[in-house]
Amino acid sequence: MNSLIYPTYFPNIAHFWAMVNADAVHFEVSDNYQKQSYRNRTEIYGANGKMALTVPVSYSQNNRQLYKNVKIANEESWQIQHLKSLQSAYRMSPFFEFYIDDLIPLFENQFEYILDFNLKSFEVLLSALQLHIEPMYTSTFEKEPIGKTDFRNLAKRTVKVSSFEPYTQVFTEKHGFISNLSILDLLFNEGPNTELYLKRQKLKT
Repeated sequence: MNSLIYPTYFPNIAHFWAMVNADAVHFEVSDNYQKQSYRNRTEIYGANGKMALTVPVSYSQNNRQLYKNVKIANEESWQIQHLKSLQSAYRMSPFFEFYIDDLIPLFENQFEYILDFNLKSFEVLLSALQLHIEPMYTSTFEKEPIGKTDFRNLAKRTVKVSSFEPYTQVFTEKHGFISNLSILDLLFNEGPNTELYLKRQKLKT
């Protein structure tokens, strides 16, 4: 399977499933940016349930922009807020201390473009998970790609995927299991078992 997928902000479990179970991964980087997607948003499990973390971007719906040209609105202190949210949500998880030091530089160094930030985040995640995925990058946009399984719709927040196998989350006793959160939720809770978990799952949309 050759997966065609968008690089997103700390991809959710469905995104990572589509990459870990692929023979080759192709990142779509030649499209126009679309709002209301996971390109600049991830979801974690906080004390009050599902919590969205959104990277602010400078983008106008009236002027079409390529995804790779959309800038982060760094005048907002979003990095501090996101790091604090992760610390609050996961500091009691089994593997938080094991991985957080690898992630902190992402919240200390400014990036100009959201695509560059997402690609760097993906690189850090691969290192943490000890995964060997070398994505290829599209040079043109194909509405109906040939020879690739199209997972680009997973970037839409409106797309629902089937619930994944439950694992223990920090606030499970409070709110129950919440499926398909950011890969960070799985990483902090399952640690080295993350890859095995992903390979066991089946994805249905």
